[in-house]
Amino acid sequence: MLTVAVACVMLIALTTVIHYEVLRALNAGLPSLSIPDRAKLLVVIFSTFLAHAIEIGVYGLAFFALVEYTGVGSIGGPAGFSLANCLYLSAETYTSLGFGDITPVGPVRLLAGAEALNGLLLIGWSASFAYISMERFWSAGGSGRK
Repeated sequence: MLTVAVACVMLIALTTVIHYEVLRALNAGLPSLSIPDRAKLLVVIFSTFLAHAIEIGVYGLAFFALVEYTGVGSIGGPAGFSLANCLYLSAETYTSLGFGDITPVGPVRLLAGAEALNGLLLIGWSASFAYISMERFWSAGGSGRK
């Protein structure tokens, strides 16, 4: 259980740093990007989507490593245990969709709970950043440039 708790803390820190760096880079780089202002919003959406995909991947790899190499639980369900199923479990957990056909069993469930809370916070952070970006770059005149 201690192994899973340490993994949770490390993953929360890592995914928060990833998210912070993506949003920081967007905040610093978007004003100088020589594309129409409204297109900058597409950059925000695709960049934050990529950040979330990377974070889901990090958690999926952690599920796989914890089960495969430390034996702190298992991934149950008819689909069996594989890296692809760990990534799927991570995506449904991160987005708070909930468990479906694949579920964590044993101490690794703590990681699922931490990922759900972390995902909720990071998705909210992205939504807030997207809203601020819309206020900043979405010109009411329709010219697309400021």
